[in-house]
Amino acid sequence: MAKSSFLHKIFGTVPGKGVQPKEAIAYSITGFGQNLICTIVGSYLTVFMTDALLMADATFGKLSGTVAVAILMLCTRVYDALNDPIMGSIVDRTRTKWGKCRPYLKWMALPIGLVTIACFLPVYNATARSFIIISVVYVIWSMVYTVADVPYWGLSTAMTNDTEVRGKILTVARIFCTMGGGLVTIVIPPICSAMTAKFKVDGVLDPQYSAQNAETLRWIYFIGTVIIIAVSMPMFFYGFKNTQERFTTDKVPPSLGHNIKLLFKNDQLLLIVISGILGAGRTVYMYTGSLYFLKYVVRNESYYSLLTMLVVPGGFIATILVPWFTSKFGKKKTYIIVHAIGAVTMFAMYFLGRNGRYADPTVLLILSIGFVILGIPQGINNVMTYAMIGDTVEYLEWKTDERAEGICFAMQTFINKIGMAVGAFVGVLAYYMSGISPSNPAGTISEAGSERLWAMLILTGAVSMVLTIIPMLFYKVTEKRQKEMVAEIEKRKLERL
Repeated sequence: MAKSSFLHKIFGTVPGKGVQPKEAIAYSITGFGQNLICTIVGSYLTVFMTDALLMADATFGKLSGTVAVAILMLCTRVYDALNDPIMGSIVDRTRTKWGKCRPYLKWMALPIGLVTIACFLPVYNATARSFIIISVVYVIWSMVYTVADVPYWGLSTAMTNDTEVRGKILTVARIFCTMGGGLVTIVIPPICSAMTAKFKVDGVLDPQYSAQNAETLRWIYFIGTVIIIAVSMPMFFYGFKNTQERFTTDKVPPSLGHNIKLLFKNDQLLLIVISGILGAGRTVYMYTGSLYFLKYVVRNESYYSLLTMLVVPGGFIATILVPWFTSKFGKKKTYIIVHAIGAVTMFAMYFLGRNGRYADPTVLLILSIGFVILGIPQGINNVMTYAMIGDTVEYLEWKTDERAEGICFAMQTFINKIGMAVGAFVGVLAYYMSGISPSNPAGTISEAGSERLWAMLILTGAVSMVLTIIPMLFYKVTEKRQKEMVAEIEKRKLERL
């Protein structure tokens, strides 16, 4: 009984009425598994292609292999993001005995698993043929993943229309998602470093062992992916089985064209989307660019795990405190404040660490504190935008008398994928501009190259932090207004009876 009461307090739920803690936990567990998969692809497919397959040293026609990988990451993610509104419309038109969001958790687990493994097959090599095959597989992966990702986040609004309860559920879900992604980020680099240490001298790869080093990396990523899929797939089924949809509509499902029109009528959602696009570069430092920096400049890729562990505490604490921040300041004001703090922190870090000063022990300690602080806007953003988009679902229903969770939450996955596209593209582009060669890294990166890497990783994030604030200055759906809209919507429904 005590345990049950504690969980009800955590989620703000009422025993026997509406959404229950068991559902919230199941929903969060699915997010954990989903982010294990998302992170292995989002953070390591580029490294797999450039370093394990040695595509960074290849040329495809007149195009450098590194540039080709960068373009692939950008174009595929942008294409994938554009698919999200289509998937959102499909979700809104879905009608099954299980609801319109939950079925996709059941149907898509196996396809996602198989295509993810196909991305990391150890039989690929640094040829144009392999590049084309991986490109096709990656595009298919992005589409298959979208089919589960959009309805997963839309499910939160179908479970409950209480903005406070939904905010707490999303807070816990995002904590689980962060733990899933963080686990992959923390574990993979040390394994790669330890397994390839025999090919290095003082942390630098011996060129005569570049082929053996690459082959070892191929198998590490492949075996790691298989293990991740084996762990993740049951979590999708668990989330499907233990959640319930309560707030949907029985109206005739809208067409894609109609849903697009609804999207543009939801002006408050569009402000969130614009903010997300402008803020796409705020976490560039968490993507593969940092792994390249640590691997080829610092010459210890296992530090990537340390970087993750520096960011996670601030993000974890901020995520837990989202309900408190929301009640104290409101979602909008909290969002603006934490990103302003992030911008100031990143500008300070850039100027403090430039000209190679990032290697100084004292400066390194200060930079480490900076990364801890950067976890705060990252943690807040991971929860706040989902909660704010959930509020715009009710805003749209209040404004148009139509409820469209799918198309609305498709915009959140759209924002996420634009962020991943920018993160991967900037990271690989910085790799190219720095002149790194994965098969012979000793001496291949100059001081100027190191400075370019540092600037692209930190300054991109600082500017993006500033830009993401601007649209949110015009956002109007406060917590008080959301509750008023929900009450008015319920009143209309009763009047129609």
